[in-house]
Amino acid sequence: MATPPRPGFPARIDMGKTSPALGGRPVPRRPATPGSLPSAPASVTEGVGTAISARDPIPARARMVQQLAEGGVRDTQVLRAMGAVDRHRFVDSALVPQAYEDTALPIGLGQTISKPSVVARMVELLMQGGLRGADGRLGRVLDIGTGCGYQAVVLGQLASEVYSIERLRDLHEKARANLRPLRIANVHLILGDGMAGFAKGAPYAGIIAAAGGDAIPDAWIEQLAYGGRLVAPIAHGPGQQALMVVDRSRQGVQQTILEAVNFVPLKSGVA
Repeated sequence: MATPPRPGFPARIDMGKTSPALGGRPVPRRPATPGSLPSAPASVTEGVGTAISARDPIPARARMVQQLAEGGVRDTQVLRAMGAVDRHRFVDSALVPQAYEDTALPIGLGQTISKPSVVARMVELLMQGGLRGADGRLGRVLDIGTGCGYQAVVLGQLASEVYSIERLRDLHEKARANLRPLRIANVHLILGDGMAGFAKGAPYAGIIAAAGGDAIPDAWIEQLAYGGRLVAPIAHGPGQQALMVVDRSRQGVQQTILEAVNFVPLKSGVA
């Protein structure tokens, strides 16, 4: 039986159709290798510390990666991914001077692009517990809350395939515009209700969310593979959020509460 084609990039997936709709548009003739970016600096392949950013052509990005390493990010694959993605491409032009500062920035519609340190922390947690292949890459990942698309691209450096879902149509279109020139074949953008996950792509080696609710939706747990890991913010006291790690095995689900975080609220529906 022939293997069905993967979604084209950026993928528009009709949520009302069956799995053959994943065929999407053809992949561009000369896409980058899945997960790779043409602008990735060679220096980020050299390890942690000063060597990671020594030859990065963007000094501000080099400093960001160095600060992430000094701040406790130890996974060299995560540091390489953070150093390979041009964060300034994902913020408004007026905010470009702040693009590599460790701060959240507005991206419109009351949403933000997360701090680099928060992205790196959550992705590293995912790498530590998610299912990996023989090459060390994560398997298929579900990214809930695409926003401007930055985190999806970082994940694309680390996972075999990324399905990123956004409920706000205008942000979905912004992310498509941001990612289109990068021509990354393994990142697929979906307009839909993130609280429902994306069952057509399940099971997932890892699930990561950029919005926090009162509880982890059952759909996310159901779509997480046995041996997979979920990383998401969750309400933890009045007006407070904390990072939660969920590991699923055939014996059950283990939940671990970590440090305090501050994310936009998780909402249902498409707007």
